[in-house]
Amino acid sequence: MNEPLRRDMFEELCPSGLLPLRFADKWAPLVLRCLADGPRRFSELRVPLHRTTAKVLTHTLRALQRDGLIIRTELPGRTPHVEYALTDLGRGLLGPLEAVCAWTERHWEELLAAREAYADATPRPAA
Repeated sequence: MNEPLRRDMFEELCPSGLLPLRFADKWAPLVLRCLADGPRRFSELRVPLHRTTAKVLTHTLRALQRDGLIIRTELPGRTPHVEYALTDLGRGLLGPLEAVCAWTERHWEELLAAREAYADATPRPAA
């Protein structure tokens, strides 16, 4: 029999609350991978992340900056611009992120089959 779940299992100071990449955050891991080879401008990030909106990308970049994973640098010049780059902390996530990507690639067919089975078994609301 399973142990009962404790009320204090996820207290405020629990490390899971500091987890910088929430599994539901679709864009943060993709941004980190885009920055793996060096700093990028916002417009450069929009190329591979074209399926997201500028607002969502901005929100994602701010969250990554808040967590200390990226740094935002304003560069002066005739046309001032901003670049985003990984911090050492953010660079340290590339290995675990690569492991998750490799796992996903190995289990791709199983994941798709599970999603299809779930969709087939889930009643659809009447229109």
